[in-house]
Amino acid sequence: MKTSTAAAAIPNARPFLYGQEASAITAALRSGQYGHTDTTDAFEAAIAAFLDVPDAVAVASGTSALHVALLAAGIGPGDEVIVPSLTFCASVQAILATGAAPRFADVSPRTLCVDSHHVLDALTPSTRAVVPVLYGGRAVDLADAEPALAERGITVIEDAAHAFGSYAGTRRVGATGKLTCFSFGPIKNLTCGQGGMIVPRSPEEAEKCRLLRGLGIVESPAQRAEATSYTVDGFGLRAQMSSLNAAVGLAQLDHFTETQTARKALWRTYADALHDVGGATLIDVDIEQSVPHLCAVLVAARDRDHVFRTLRRRGIGVGTHYPPNHQQPAFATWSRPLPVTEGVGREILTLPFHQHMTHADAEHVGMELGKAIVEAEADR
Repeated sequence: MKTSTAAAAIPNARPFLYGQEASAITAALRSGQYGHTDTTDAFEAAIAAFLDVPDAVAVASGTSALHVALLAAGIGPGDEVIVPSLTFCASVQAILATGAAPRFADVSPRTLCVDSHHVLDALTPSTRAVVPVLYGGRAVDLADAEPALAERGITVIEDAAHAFGSYAGTRRVGATGKLTCFSFGPIKNLTCGQGGMIVPRSPEEAEKCRLLRGLGIVESPAQRAEATSYTVDGFGLRAQMSSLNAAVGLAQLDHFTETQTARKALWRTYADALHDVGGATLIDVDIEQSVPHLCAVLVAARDRDHVFRTLRRRGIGVGTHYPPNHQQPAFATWSRPLPVTEGVGREILTLPFHQHMTHADAEHVGMELGKAIVEAEADR
């Protein structure tokens, strides 16, 4: 049940449950089988049907989805993978886990996503894949770059962790023929508690992903239960999705129309509330096409930290998603100048965004943001 929290603490993000998740987990627990089971298979089939695609491969997390998808695409040592610096560090760690190197790209200041220009600018002779990040839930259009990428055999692997349910043109993200990875972590548009999903491009790629997620074992868990042996056919990870997580995902998927409606409405309320807030620029998620994962604004770098601290003191859980990865110590080897990303890293604020919020909450946050900006400017 939603209640107004305008006068109380408003966290940056919270999972939203519809009530059936607990009974779904209980049923999965009572089965006595907690690994990959027919519940996981059912979740894969349900996601494939929702997206209108032939197949979907469930894995343990969104990071696992990227790691497995990169390996299935043949990415490994000596390869470079183009990825925006403005993303959660998991996108980069998945690339490094294959032995490949990240090639950081800049983003558009309007969308905080890469576009064809950024991808083409980042290409090198070693580029073997591009990982566009669908920031905030917005689909990324690389049509202008695709001929050059196809000519060089470069694979596009969508990091759609923010974008489950969003559209790219007339089809859902994941149904446009790209190798696509979703996250079903605690605060995503659809949560499994923890989990991820890969949408493969072919039956052969689906089989590769299944081998990789399951320690390279050819037989399914059900087949192994009826046999005296099994076959390990290559390298693999333990990256399967538990039946407990799949059970939560199935319960969530039943309510996704409600999720989509609520998240779109909350973002539109923010857009209205921020319309007259001077000093805050709302990042466009293309709300007609997207199921938004977050609401981000840019505030002048000279004011951002002051505004951040002020709002946190007032119980408003703003965040900074994300500090640029090319400026992180762990990734310094691959750093290069990215002027837009560096500017955004000094200006970004993400406002509280989750389905426990009321429209009054969003209006309250917008009002307090405006006040905090005025106070920051007055204090300079």
